[in-house]
Amino acid sequence: MADIKKTNVMRILEQHDIPYQEHHYSKDDVKKGIDVAQKTEIDPNQPFKTLVTVGKSKEHYVFVIPVNKELDLKKAAKAVDEKSIQMIKEKELLPLTGYRHGGCSPIGMKKSFRTTFHSSAQEYPTILFSAGKVGVSVEVSPTDVMKVLEIQFMDVTK
Repeated sequence: MADIKKTNVMRILEQHDIPYQEHHYSKDDVKKGIDVAQKTEIDPNQPFKTLVTVGKSKEHYVFVIPVNKELDLKKAAKAVDEKSIQMIKEKELLPLTGYRHGGCSPIGMKKSFRTTFHSSAQEYPTILFSAGKVGVSVEVSPTDVMKVLEIQFMDVTK
């Protein structure tokens, strides 16, 4: 795997002396987020996905939740003090965050957005999320993520 380049997420983690483990997958191995758990033989609640939303106020918010869960838009809106929120359109993701669908990471977005991790992230010594490229994840301590992102932990799933 020496020919695999580091992602910006990995560089940011290294700049902050945050240990991480990288995981690589082919599109054939991983079709859905839950496949990551099977591929890495970890608890199916440890892989997380990054979702970007927009509130009624037109502010954007990031939610990082287990891949086997669904975002509860009402709970999410309440968590960020919005009347309502909705998922952004896929075509808006790259210009807004710098990431493509399936490779969106909470770390290293073009702008900083208010970020909420599902409260279950605190139950594990490490969680996995995208390293900013489709087919690459980083496994990192949720506590360490707080060194690079201002985050809150809340139950925002159905």
